[in-house]
Amino acid sequence: MIPYVRKLDFAYGRCDQVSPLIRRVIANNPGPFTFLGTGTYIVGRGEVAVIDPGPDDAAHLEAILAAVQGERVTAIVITHHHSDHSPLAGPLKARTGAPIYGCAVTADAEDDGAVRMEAGHDLGFAPDVSLCDGGTVAGPGWALEAIPTPGHTSNHLCYALPEENACFTGDHIMGWSTTVITPPDGDMTDYLESLRRIRARGFSTLWPTHGPPVTEVDAFIQAYLDHRKERIDQILGALQSGPAKISDLVPRLYADVDPKLWPAASRSMLAAMIHLVRDGKITASGEEYRLA
Repeated sequence: MIPYVRKLDFAYGRCDQVSPLIRRVIANNPGPFTFLGTGTYIVGRGEVAVIDPGPDDAAHLEAILAAVQGERVTAIVITHHHSDHSPLAGPLKARTGAPIYGCAVTADAEDDGAVRMEAGHDLGFAPDVSLCDGGTVAGPGWALEAIPTPGHTSNHLCYALPEENACFTGDHIMGWSTTVITPPDGDMTDYLESLRRIRARGFSTLWPTHGPPVTEVDAFIQAYLDHRKERIDQILGALQSGPAKISDLVPRLYADVDPKLWPAASRSMLAAMIHLVRDGKITASGEEYRLA
């Protein structure tokens, strides 16, 4: 079982000091994929970085600006291009002059339109400074190291804060839920490798964009990995009965999940199927899968 953390004392638009170097302002965009809303992080004092400013929402923009009043925003830092993370970067840059850091999404990274995940895609996202291959953004008393973590999206980045042995994980690791992997931009093989990459760093705290921090980091990531393995084993077990389509398997394997989330489950199952085909454990014929 994944030891989810879901209790959070907050108010929309309120700026909370959550650690010596980190403040958080939560946008009023709750939903089935955003939980309580987008948590925008402000790192440092005096000269600060803003991580994942969030959706294009005027009230949230004003809340961020109020939180940094009297300070200078020197960096706008983006984990990935989904519409609950990156669209406000442009308006925030216009008000502060700060450059935008992140990894641009490729034009062919959009999903196939069968299911619109989360709040959609900000395909126009174009950072001023590319961190696709890693890099560091720094200010007085703080530094953010970009860690490429493809999987949830091809351009996903996590950011280490060495001063607190912490990591901002975007949607790569979320305390309240598992992460949706949506092909073709999402990739299960990459995702599992990225989970192991973050685990190997030995962080003390993970700060997801949605929900509370994760403080039992190693055990949480292991539970994440175990969950994915369990889902993959369930698929292999189900295919022992014969060939099947994803539409056949989701109601069986996700019977304990709200049917409203089955479209998302179908996309994550597709990611698992692609991973298993790549590993040579199953084969695909159109929409039908069978054991190799």
